[in-house]
Amino acid sequence: MKLCERQAALDSLLLAFREFWHPQPFREIRPDWCVKFEALSATLLNLDDATATRLNDQGDAALGLFAKHVPAVADLLALAELPLRQMSPLADHGSRWAWEIPGRKRAQIEAFAAATRSTGQPVLDWCGGKGHLGRLLAHEWRIPVETLEIDPALCAAGAALAAKGGVDHEFRATDVMTVDDRPLAGQHAVALHACGDLHRQLLRRGSAAGARRLDVAPCCYHRGGAEVYCAMSPGLALQLSRDDMRLAVTETVTASAREGRQRDRGMAWKLGWDAYRRAVTNDEGYRNFKPVSEALLRGSFADFLAAMVRRERVPGGGAANVAEFEVEGWRRQREVFRLSIVRHAFRRALEVWLVLDLAVYLEAQGYAVELGRFCERYLSPRNLLISAVRA
Repeated sequence: MKLCERQAALDSLLLAFREFWHPQPFREIRPDWCVKFEALSATLLNLDDATATRLNDQGDAALGLFAKHVPAVADLLALAELPLRQMSPLADHGSRWAWEIPGRKRAQIEAFAAATRSTGQPVLDWCGGKGHLGRLLAHEWRIPVETLEIDPALCAAGAALAAKGGVDHEFRATDVMTVDDRPLAGQHAVALHACGDLHRQLLRRGSAAGARRLDVAPCCYHRGGAEVYCAMSPGLALQLSRDDMRLAVTETVTASAREGRQRDRGMAWKLGWDAYRRAVTNDEGYRNFKPVSEALLRGSFADFLAAMVRRERVPGGGAANVAEFEVEGWRRQREVFRLSIVRHAFRRALEVWLVLDLAVYLEAQGYAVELGRFCERYLSPRNLLISAVRA
């Protein structure tokens, strides 16, 4: 299937099922689909903890359960599936290039490098931090690399590592959103997990400048830009809000059991706060509130509630019922965790829709484009790679 055909089919299906993935159970006591699909809602609410955790974590399994109630949604599975890229074995560089890199990050970098191919031209490492990817490519391909990074301290640290490794690797401290002389025509640009507008800027700048090859693993699509996603390719009917784009990257594979318990408590307390605010203001609608810092979650729920009352400037007359609102928060947490399985079933499809927008844009600029996975999910759920070569 051509990329534009896959894009059109995915655009149509996601639009058709928007009523399931757009509403947020955290904000809505019961999304409308709970009434229309009572059996699905009942099935989810009756799940045991282990099954609910597995389905929230495994999008394909969640989609499979969903498809038992809404069969047409099963078509998303094939549209959202992308193949693993053919990997080229890397040379053994020993420990020369991998100083200071945590194990999982090193594995991601090595997988990205193995999934790309050298053009023989100098490499531009976009938003490269300390240049770990660029340094490996300089070792592997024996060509000059330039890393662009906004933080001068990271540039200095990366330059020291490059000198220690004896590779031709330069750094330039710059904001890539304002740079107008990179990439160069014929250059090979790479970006591993450049967020939002940063990876979109590379594709715009690189295609306009005539970069020979672009290898980009996007991340955090919601960062930067407008509240509604501005598609780079034409003809799409679906519109995504910033929250919709954030949904595409909520999947994680690295949380420990302790972190999971902290996440659950944080959600329960926030929902307890929301129940309190609704009660004391007689306002049953959801109201946004500023992010809650970790410091606010370290004490008791009573301390948390008192701090939120002060910060959000709502009446404090219901403080005598603190225990009641904590219980309500945990009750809501259990429901939200289960009802959110429906939203999470669409995460991968939404991410593929976003990546297809970038890929189809590059095809229109004269590139031959391939999409695939550069690593398995256990290394990084943000494992999609756009490989574009100037035709």
